[in-house]
Amino acid sequence: MGQEDHDRVGGGTPYPQGQTRSALRRTARSRQRRRWLLEACAAVGCLAALIGYLGTEQHPTPREERSEVLPGPPSGRPVPPSPDVADGGVTPGLRPRQRPPSPSPSPSTSPPAAATLTVAQADVPALVDLTAAGPTDWVHWGLLGPGAPVRKRGGSGEIRDEGGNGTRVSYSNNPEAYAWRDGDPVGSATGTMSGVYTCDKGSGFTLAVAADGRPRTVRLYAGLWMARGRLDLRLTGGPASTVRLEDPHTTRTAEFTIRFRAPRGAKLQLSWTVEESMGDCGNVSLQAVALR
Repeated sequence: MGQEDHDRVGGGTPYPQGQTRSALRRTARSRQRRRWLLEACAAVGCLAALIGYLGTEQHPTPREERSEVLPGPPSGRPVPPSPDVADGGVTPGLRPRQRPPSPSPSPSTSPPAAATLTVAQADVPALVDLTAAGPTDWVHWGLLGPGAPVRKRGGSGEIRDEGGNGTRVSYSNNPEAYAWRDGDPVGSATGTMSGVYTCDKGSGFTLAVAADGRPRTVRLYAGLWMARGRLDLRLTGGPASTVRLEDPHTTRTAEFTIRFRAPRGAKLQLSWTVEESMGDCGNVSLQAVALR
């Protein structure tokens, strides 16, 4: 009886296939440890694969956005853009593509207008109002003698007397009269017939008028006596023109209207000379110049 109890407790009764209970427990624990090891290896392998996958998705520089055309719904109506696309095509989490600033438009520069020059000749009115004819500037010669002209008070000063050949002489029997209300040093005149003249071939007057880039009009009041006068006009770096006036027997006067345009800094030069003397002291005369 005691031996049977000892055998049931397990001390000596063999288990199937000849294994004892403690051996089975050791075997079970060994299998469990192998299963844990396999599971750990599998977990490490999965983790390594995940890290490798994530490593392939990293980009050192931001990728350019690509515009993709999404297929429309079956009805054929376009798919409305998402709020991000409507606000400028920026996907959350990505920096917007940097665009260089647009270059500032260069100011439009038009080429300078070509220099122009025209001249016309007409009779002098019986009374010339220099204040009206020369709102920009005017000059009159002869009233104060051969060397002292009267100028427009507050004028631009763009009419310049550059001299000329011959001796100037003043006179006071001109066929036409001249008036003004804004002179200096003579404030006003109601009808002076004075002027200056110079005798013999090659003698004359040289004047200049400044250009300012805009169209300008010059009126030259001049004459002659028993001579042929020659008016030469020349623009600095531009066109030139010549007009003649002649009377072999007596006095003749003319109003020369000169219209010109040239860049600022250029000038119109006028030369009024005796081209041919046809009598004793054949001469050319100068009364006034007006600029508008």
